[in-house]
Amino acid sequence: MAKPLALDFDPIARADELWARRWGEVPAMAAITSVMRAHQILLGRVDAVVKPYGLTFARYEALVLLTFSRTGELSLSKIGERLMVHPTSVTNTVDRLEKAGLVSRRPNPLDGRGVLAAITARGREAVEQATRELMAIEFGLESYDEAQCRQVFELLRPLRVAAGDFAEPPA
Repeated sequence: MAKPLALDFDPIARADELWARRWGEVPAMAAITSVMRAHQILLGRVDAVVKPYGLTFARYEALVLLTFSRTGELSLSKIGERLMVHPTSVTNTVDRLEKAGLVSRRPNPLDGRGVLAAITARGREAVEQATRELMAIEFGLESYDEAQCRQVFELLRPLRVAAGDFAEPPA
């Protein structure tokens, strides 16, 4: 995990003030900078928890997704779609999980060219243990209460809809 900055001022607030003097007020600059810094902090905290299991957060997400499937296996294309990542990233993730003995691969019987990734017993054990630890630190968001976490989710939802991640259901 990254060493705390321990500054005696908020560098993003300072940048916001300087930005406003130079180019005018642009709250979006402070917001995006805060989101990006939060991403760094959270990813560092989560990766520190999953690292002892030979995982990164991306690999952990793939294992969780496999545990959510009825059969414990999914096609690589479905994994990429659900995790919203490029096929190359999925291949790399599954390669590393397979080398660690956390998933196995087999040909997809429904698609002669496709491959299925299946979680192994060792993978299930790793994901269960890592999940308990992540839940204990509330995925790094213990500074927020339940209502605030839901608010963050709702605040970011329109951004994801606008990006085309999913269509908002009709009212």
